[in-house]
Amino acid sequence: MTPNDIQEQLIKYLTDAHSIERQALVQMKAAPGMAGDAEMAAVFEQHRTETEEHERLVDERLTALGASPSKIKDIAGAVTGAGFGLFAKLQPDTPGKLVAHGFSYEHMELAAYDMLARVADGAGAAETAQMARRIEAQEAAMAERVAGMFDRALDASLRDLSPDDLRDQIRKYLEDAHAIEAQAIQLLSKGPDLAGTSELASIYEEHLAESREHQQLIDNCLKSYGARPSRLKDAALRMGALNWGMFFGAQPDTPAKLAAFSYAFEHLEIAAYELLRRMAGRAGDEQTKSSAETILREERAAADKVHRAFDSALDASLEAQGVAAR
Repeated sequence: MTPNDIQEQLIKYLTDAHSIERQALVQMKAAPGMAGDAEMAAVFEQHRTETEEHERLVDERLTALGASPSKIKDIAGAVTGAGFGLFAKLQPDTPGKLVAHGFSYEHMELAAYDMLARVADGAGAAETAQMARRIEAQEAAMAERVAGMFDRALDASLRDLSPDDLRDQIRKYLEDAHAIEAQAIQLLSKGPDLAGTSELASIYEEHLAESREHQQLIDNCLKSYGARPSRLKDAALRMGALNWGMFFGAQPDTPAKLAAFSYAFEHLEIAAYELLRRMAGRAGDEQTKSSAETILREERAAADKVHRAFDSALDASLEAQGVAAR
């Protein structure tokens, strides 16, 4: 190990954070126009200002370390952000999809800055660690604000529908949930081999079994509507999971990136089931509401377990690259 190894890792995590902020900024610029609600739009506008500041702070830390943002990572982040904006805009329930993605993305940023702070601590970079924790706190606050918008997002998504349309909307949300579980199962089936630690491998294996049970619960709810899962949605998200699995397998810091992504993905599922249980409650569908609440408890527990394993994931990533554990 050379003295600069941990410094190089610190710069990599900073360039990752910069590209995440570039992606977030593209999304924050588009979000107010898609929110369908003035209060929600104002929340996204406020966070756009915070995001611009976050990007500036990360840029400053890179400059202080004699480095600069990665043009390739930043371009990829901007393109991905624009792609999601187009996807959400084309959905019939744009506000709901926007808020679900926003909730997940804030937790992706939380994970990124959590990991960055831990690397900075190991590198003795106090100013970078302080910056990372400051931004992490602001991302956590934004995540809480987004969580407070689930009902408003549902209202905006359903505003032009009659009460009779609720059953059809629940069926669509159930199809989405089934497809998300298909993606989760695909990812988690690869997770133990990529985990890097026995602790994380066990977490992924346990949640894989839970995810199969979740999918069966959703199947049962769909049957109560005389419906089946959408083969197209399931196949599309499984393919996405396969691509993500290949991506993570090719990274030099697979355990940390996989843990951070898993943490964010759990919050995408949490958002999906928060919307589903609210939708079912409005329609008086107790079976779907109860199933969503059961699944929610397990998704939240899985997210907490992954988060508690961040230290071991990061140590495994550093060791795999020949950098001594912190």
